[in-house]
Amino acid sequence: VQLQASGGGLVQAGDSLRLSCAASGRTFSSYAMSWFRQAPGKEREFVALIGWSGGTGVYADSVKGRFTISRDNARNTMFLQMNSLKPEDTAVYYCAAGASITRSRGGYNYWGQGTLVTVSS
Repeated sequence: VQLQASGGGLVQAGDSLRLSCAASGRTFSSYAMSWFRQAPGKEREFVALIGWSGGTGVYADSVKGRFTISRDNARNTMFLQMNSLKPEDTAVYYCAAGASITRSRGGYNYWGQGTLVTVSS
């Protein structure tokens, strides 16, 4: 599966953004999907994940209550709604697809190219 992330941009603290991850192929619904992010000089970190059929997401503590992950299997697309953005949310955001529901980067075989989110104070 090929993934294309989009929706990043420059916003102010407190603003909202919605990221999208469009997937190619017919097997999108068979993959667990996640968002990771990588800030300058830091390792890529888990942000949120969602299971094959959707439902309740799992979130990193740093974004819990502010971000919402969702997916539309009919449109082969995953979303990340980001509210109350903070400067520390500044990072390149990557979407990923894998067979397992895991917070570990190693559990994901397919990665999008990333979309940059910059939050100014």
